[in-house]
Amino acid sequence: MPLSPSELSRYHRHIALPELGKAGQERLKRARVLVIGAGGLGSPAALYLAAAGAGTIGLVDFDRVELSNLQRQVLFDGAALGRLKTEAARERLLALNPDISVAAHTLTLRADNVLDVLRGYDLVLDGTDRLATRYLVNDACVLLGKPLVSAAIHRFEGHAMTYLPGSGPCYRCLFPAAEEGVVASCAEAGVLGVLPGVLGTIQATEAVKILTGIGEPLVGRLLTYDALELRFVELPVTRRADCAVCGDHPSITAPRDSGEVCEPATASQVRRLAAAALHELLAVEETRAGLILVDVREPHEFATGHLDGARNIPLADLERRLGELAAQRTPVFLCRSGRRSLTACALALSRGIEAPAHLEGGLLAWAAEVDPQFEVAAG
Repeated sequence: MPLSPSELSRYHRHIALPELGKAGQERLKRARVLVIGAGGLGSPAALYLAAAGAGTIGLVDFDRVELSNLQRQVLFDGAALGRLKTEAARERLLALNPDISVAAHTLTLRADNVLDVLRGYDLVLDGTDRLATRYLVNDACVLLGKPLVSAAIHRFEGHAMTYLPGSGPCYRCLFPAAEEGVVASCAEAGVLGVLPGVLGTIQATEAVKILTGIGEPLVGRLLTYDALELRFVELPVTRRADCAVCGDHPSITAPRDSGEVCEPATASQVRRLAAAALHELLAVEETRAGLILVDVREPHEFATGHLDGARNIPLADLERRLGELAAQRTPVFLCRSGRRSLTACALALSRGIEAPAHLEGGLLAWAAEVDPQFEVAAG
């Protein structure tokens, strides 16, 4: 795939590097890179990949831009508030480099779709902030034989590592298992705004190296970064023969969801309500009387703003408090973005509650589509 005259000019500084040259730039043009999470890590990674000329960039995210994102998610500005991250990011990347293609995957990755999403790409960058998704992506990359560049951040620290099929350990070799919630989220613990910029550009660097065949990738090495000390430390990591997914006798032979999301068998039993649809239901007294709104966020989030008549039962307390829900009323679970409410539906189904509903896109969608004055606690 030859470079056009404008591309030869745009990428002149790349082409001037003997290690990369015109052939390397043409390899970048042919490349298809998937960035999972258009947040703190995905923002710098996607921007630099676009600027570098990665031919096709895929973006996976289902969230919307909110004010607290702008402290670190440099893909967005104030004009993007309330918009889907994938759509706003796609416009920004194409404005930066109209010679590339950008595919928006506005969805939640699950066991039943992850292989289809990843299959069309040459390399995957994981910038998610959820452990369950991190394991799901790792397992899918191992099963598909896709290179994976992972990174994670927490407060003032971060780390990065690369998986190459058949060469070195995967993420599960280093962290065989971990429970969601062991590490606090950025919302709970905070994060230095410039920190994801450092780790995200490292991910982009690894991607360019792998796609062009130059340099030595972070295989078998965990690179850690401490922003307060401004110190990088490299730790050797070896492949585990007993790894559940890349080991000699793997027990994971297909992607699987953790218990925090609906399994495919139960997902079809969940009624997914768009914000506008729920608004219409609540506007009619007869239908509203048949619903019970259950907000599964934490009390401090609930206090920031909630729908009239909603009952606050945090997700961690839901199982023991399901008996509080009137049997003759349909529960509609609410949360910030739709993650926890979908988990609540799965829990309700497992306890015999039929046809629970949840607000698709969460209260962020409600604020964007129904009530712009509605205040949602920062995430």
